[in-house]
Amino acid sequence: YNLKAGAGSMIEMMKFDMGGAAATLGAAAAVAQLKPEGVEVHFVIATCENMISGNPGALRPGDIITAMDGTTIEVNNTDAEGRLTLADAMLYCQQQGVSEVVDIATLTGACMVALGQDIAGMWSNSDELAGALETSAKATGEKLWRMPLEEGYWEGMKSDFADMKNTGPRFGGAITAALFLQKFVQKDIKWAHLDIAGTVWADKAKGINIAGGTGSMVRTLTDLVSKKA
Repeated sequence: YNLKAGAGSMIEMMKFDMGGAAATLGAAAAVAQLKPEGVEVHFVIATCENMISGNPGALRPGDIITAMDGTTIEVNNTDAEGRLTLADAMLYCQQQGVSEVVDIATLTGACMVALGQDIAGMWSNSDELAGALETSAKATGEKLWRMPLEEGYWEGMKSDFADMKNTGPRFGGAITAALFLQKFVQKDIKWAHLDIAGTVWADKAKGINIAGGTGSMVRTLTDLVSKKA
């Protein structure tokens, strides 16, 4: 259903909105072939059909949903649906006893506006993990730029009816999206969020990328895991 209409809506390009899941699968395939010794890594993808439906479970503006940890979320924008499944995926990862979590998603158009189509955004609560990702990105020819987790911006995510909203004000949208995800990270977990909305797709062939999906961050993630062996 073409509800997301008008200039700049990119509705016809939404096939790339599974780019984070594709990158996760790509990294999983590469790591499986490399078989780095002594490393335990989990590749988790939370997927669901994103279609209009009269069935129970379809999102509507104003709905309040509950994450798997009991956090309540007011849906003020049904187009910010990916972060809802991503939050549960991150919670599930932490239940497996991991020490680090890296999430990757085509999360926000705001990141595309900020960094363009050649640079992925990164937010992290750990200088060590952020540094390792930056090193791996540089080694594999991918571009990352660390962005701030500006706590003051959380004010715009507060809800009168739930623990939080799923989107904030227009400005700083990539930052508030990262702050949303951070709320689902335990304090002792090293975490990084990669927003690849701009880098996931190439309109035309450029460098090593053909036109279409780029596999953004597959090389970076694979290198990150391999260096832990």
